[in-house]
Amino acid sequence: MIRLVARRLMMLPLVLVGTSLIIFALSQLLSPYQRVATYVRSPQELKSFTLDELVRKYQLDAPLTTQYANWLRELAGGHLGWSEVAKEPVWDAIVRHFPATLELTLYASIPMAVGGVWLGTLAAVRHNSWVDHASRVFAIVGWSFPTFVFGLLFLMVFYGWLGWFPPGRLSVWATQAMLSPDFRQLTGLVTIDAVINGRLDILVDALRHMVGPVVTLSYLYWAQLQRITRSSMLDTLRQDYVRTARAKGLDERSVIRRHARRNALIPVSTVIALMVLGLLGGVVITETIFAYPGIGRLLATAALQLDRATVLGVTLFYAVILVLVILAMDISYALIDPRVRIE
Repeated sequence: MIRLVARRLMMLPLVLVGTSLIIFALSQLLSPYQRVATYVRSPQELKSFTLDELVRKYQLDAPLTTQYANWLRELAGGHLGWSEVAKEPVWDAIVRHFPATLELTLYASIPMAVGGVWLGTLAAVRHNSWVDHASRVFAIVGWSFPTFVFGLLFLMVFYGWLGWFPPGRLSVWATQAMLSPDFRQLTGLVTIDAVINGRLDILVDALRHMVGPVVTLSYLYWAQLQRITRSSMLDTLRQDYVRTARAKGLDERSVIRRHARRNALIPVSTVIALMVLGLLGGVVITETIFAYPGIGRLLATAALQLDRATVLGVTLFYAVILVLVILAMDISYALIDPRVRIE
């Protein structure tokens, strides 16, 4: 296990370098004047120098090797340019918006993974029963629903008619309370900081605002995961080693948990990792519908306003997350299936 993790960690720098080369190559499609925004650190710098002076200052007309070395030097210093959308450096905008997306991911991933795996397993074990048919209808309806339709219906019913779960991340009074000097923002995750500060009223308010996007994401991803788990479990239950375990007299619960479900989770874990990756990258439609200030909404706003520095910065940040999630996915394979460690 340790050897497997060590090999993956040794490959990590190479993957990150390759990723940076791809993003740098894509940025070369822009002119030097358009790429200036990814280097400047304040609007005052734009006012103090002309575009030609900035191009020469950051060597944007130099050979590609020089440009790439300068770009890596800027990245190492945390300089991703100036965000016109957020009115602050791109890195600061990412740091400010990502905790909201991370918090949404944490609350959406748990019911998505647990519910999807449990319901898929139950449907496979009770194949062709009413439970199986009901779960398939549930999955088909969820998978067929466009995200924006489900989100808008949720807002119309639970906010427009009932007034229970408002959009946004916090109410005005809760936002003002968090900005007060007495409130310590340690993690950037509102629910956790509220618990640390003993403000249960802010915790309840944050949870009320998160119900809409969490339910929307959980249900839609849950439906997909349930179908994949069911299919994988049905295939596993037909294997010879499952028949052998039953022939030995093992109780059905042990056969399902120890022999069937563990092997069926190998392809399912890949799907879960990709779903979590999508959530961490910022679910653009969901965050936009619910006015949730995450990184997905930041990216959508930047793209609409042609804020190239923010788009490139968020893309690079998402690429790093992608590499780390894939690393975690490889390690999870070894935890689920011991044969991976041997290979």
